[in-house]
Formats: sequence, C-alpha cells, structure tokens
Amino acid sequence: MESLYLVGFAVVAVIAFILIIVFLKFFTTWLRARVASAPVSIGKMVGMSLRKVPVGLIVDNRITAVKAGIDIASDPLEAHYLAGGDVGQVILALIAADKAGIGLDFNRACAIDLATKGTGKTVLEAVRTSINPKVIDVPNPSMGRTTIDGVAKDGIGAKVKARVTVRSHLDRFVGGATEETIIARVGEGIVSAIGSADSYKDVLENPDRISKAVLAKGLDSNTAFEILSIDIADVDVGDNIGAMADAFRSGNLGIMDYVRMKNVQADTSMRESIAGTDKPPVTS
Repeated sequence: MESLYLVGFAVVAVIAFILIIVFLKFFTTWLRARVASAPVSIGKMVGMSLRKVPVGLIVDNRITAVKAGIDIASDPLEAHYLAGGDVGQVILALIAADKAGIGLDFNRACAIDLATKGTGKTVLEAVRTSINPKVIDVPNPSMGRTTIDGVAKDGIGAKVKARVTVRSHLDRFVGGATEETIIARVGEGIVSAIGSADSYKDVLENPDRISKAVLAKGLDSNTAFEILSIDIADVDVGDNIGAMADAFRSGNLGIMDYVRMKNVQADTSMRESIAGTDKPPVTS
C-alpha cells in the first residue's frame, strides 16, 4: 500500500514539474500579452507550440493589432500562419488601411496576402498603393519598347510615351488583371486614338485628346487597379508611312529598293553601335 502512495506521489510530482516548466516557458509571453490588454491563455500557447507555430510571432502581432485599435484573436492569426501567410504583413496592412479610412477586413487582407505570395508584392504594398497612387510608364522600357507608335489618317506616324497614374482596387485585387494588362490596354488605346486623328499635327498640338479618349474607354475594368489619369509625357513625329505607300503605288520605289534601303539602315546602325562601344587599347 505504501508503494502505491509513493508511485502516486511520484506521478503527481512529475506532472507538477512539467506544469511548472510549461508555465515558466510561456510566463513572460503570457504576462506581456496580459499587460498589453491583448491576453492569450497559456493553454493556447501550448497548443501553438505543439502545432509548431511560433508563439512569440502570433502574440506580438496580436499585441500590435490591439494597440492600434484592431482586436484580432490569436486563432485567426495562427490559421493564417499555418496557411502559409505572412501574419506581420497582414497586421501592418490592416493598420495602414484603418488609419487611412480604407475598408479592409481581416479575411480579405489574408486573401490578398496569399494571392501575392511569390510575386514579389505584398498586401501592405497593395494598401499603400491604394493610399498613395503609383505611376506606370507606357510602354514599359524593360519590355523592349520605348514608344507607342501609331499612324494618323494622313499617313504620318506619331511616337507617344504616356504615364498612367493608378491606385490599387482592393475589392478586385484578388483575381484582377495586373499592371501588364493596364500597359497593354493603354497602348492599344493610344494606337487607336492616333489612328482616328486626321493628321499627325492634331496629335502634336492636342496630346490631351489622346489621353481623354483613352481614359474614356474604361480600361481598368476587371483589373486590380483603378486608373486615375493618363498623361502624355512625350510625342514625336514618326515615319511617313503614307509617302512610302504612295511611292510603292506610283512605281517610284520597288520592293528590292525597299529591302536594300532597310539593309543599309541596319548596316549603318550596326556600325554606329560598334563605333560607340569600341574603346582605345590600354597602353602600359
């Protein structure tokens, strides 16, 4: 009988020792949350630890949210972490949206965070772009083009550079088309607007007509952005396509003449490129 008492006492002592260790492990974090009026029970912390969720990350972000006036329980934060989301980015995005008076709830913020995962963008960036609009160059120089080229009705071309001011549309951010779609649509609209002009002079004299015509097309439909303005940054005269066509029709310029002319232009361009990159040899 005495041995049973000893075994029972040993079991109780072991359990008590384990509870003390657990309490001491999470006591500092529990106390920090309690003092910050963002309490998280030690039982929840133990559960997070067993699920390999960083307790400090969840508790600290809950404290940050509560101190900013946004009360989010630890369970949704833990669920978002387990889904592969960035809890810190979501909390910062919610705080930024709340301070700017933008309606953004936790679930939508999590959806945007997961949708932007691996794209190099974040939900916080989406909120910031919604608050402070960004400017997109059309065309994008990194895509290999520097101007949008169109031909007016008089046969003379125009080369246009535009700058599109957009802001994120958070309700359409998940599943909405990206910046590349905006660039493509605006470029298409510019070509169409130039083509509808009677003369290239109209394009040079009234570039705002192009921007107004393009803006009126509602090109931001089903995209993740809202277009605020389209500004023509630069307009240059392009090739006289009409004169070239007349030369072909009148027989003054044959196909082989045209091919030889293009070859000469390509050869000249190559020579200029080589001449511009050659450097004199270094002598010792």
